[in-house]
Amino acid sequence: MHYGDFQNEIYLGGLSGTLPKYPVDFATLEARAQQAIAPDLLNYVQGGCGDEHTQRSNVEAFHHWGMVPRMLVDCTVRDLSIRLFGLDLPSPIFMAPIGLNGEMTQDRKGDIAAAKASASTGVPFCASTLSNTPIEDVSQASGQTPLFFQLYTPKDEELARSLISRAEKSGSKALVITLDTWLTGWRPRDLNSANFPQLRGKVLENYFSDPVFRSRLDRPPEDDLAGAVRQWRAIFGKVLTWDDIAWFREATQMPIVLKGICHPEDARRCVDHGIDAIYCSNHGGRQANGGIAAIDMLPAVVEAAGDTPVLFDSGIRSGSDVIKAIAAGAAAIGIGRPYSYGLALGGAEGAAHVLRSILAEADLLLAVNGYPDLASVRKAGLKDLRCSIRQ
Repeated sequence: MHYGDFQNEIYLGGLSGTLPKYPVDFATLEARAQQAIAPDLLNYVQGGCGDEHTQRSNVEAFHHWGMVPRMLVDCTVRDLSIRLFGLDLPSPIFMAPIGLNGEMTQDRKGDIAAAKASASTGVPFCASTLSNTPIEDVSQASGQTPLFFQLYTPKDEELARSLISRAEKSGSKALVITLDTWLTGWRPRDLNSANFPQLRGKVLENYFSDPVFRSRLDRPPEDDLAGAVRQWRAIFGKVLTWDDIAWFREATQMPIVLKGICHPEDARRCVDHGIDAIYCSNHGGRQANGGIAAIDMLPAVVEAAGDTPVLFDSGIRSGSDVIKAIAAGAAAIGIGRPYSYGLALGGAEGAAHVLRSILAEADLLLAVNGYPDLASVRKAGLKDLRCSIRQ
């Protein structure tokens, strides 16, 4: 059984007149999702920083990287499995943290739907601190599939420790610390509609359910939402430095991942500090504009990281993008907007369909290009098409 067999299910279904319930390509998926998502929410999910040049570049840059096919290689058996954080995982993809997942389904339980999609596909879910559902319930919904927890580190140290402890006790297998969002970047789509969902009390249940956070309030969130939101605003976003790494080490036994590393010198410092994994990402272009596409920065980060695994997201839209990022040296690839659109169209079922489609394309690319496993993909590497044109 291979991921690519999913296309056989679709074609055989067509013989009896059954068409796919959800799109298998990103362009159609996005177009359908645009009709299903409320305008303010769509602005938040689709929007990026500034004129969104970096966000577009993240996607477009994949087109100037390519792989050279190899023939006469037996790829009837293919292996997409990886080992990460001491875990044997069936594929190299995971569901990247998205702070507004909870709002992406009609019942406002999108975090649970994402976790269920994770459980049904075996694709790990990196749950965000920003959630409509407490991490304990999200972890339970993910079943036997490993869950990771992404932390927006609050200024309140006791609260940070509580959030980390809750994630660890609920079974999270890694702590992913986001570095580039101690404040929000300039996002015109949200600014033009004067809409910031968290200030309206959305996706804050990990805070509202936390005993430390609640102890800081005069009245509980269910009685005074505005007061709870003010408290959240006051504590959100601690500015982190390298000096803070020791505190995180003391606070958890989970593997520590630093998210937002794009410079090779920062990657080397991660290694020096004993970080368990480096997460190369520019937040999908949502936090800073005018930057370089994330995939263009990935090779240098991987080289600087040495034996430390490098996770990657930003601009992944397809299975071929996944394999290109693997060829550039990434250990695991985060899927973001595609699965969130799947949530909007069909909840857990829609997100699972998107993940299966991406994995099917990735598997078939390996098959027809002559790469039986991910090690052979990494060995082959990427070809910079810009250099080929200049030559």
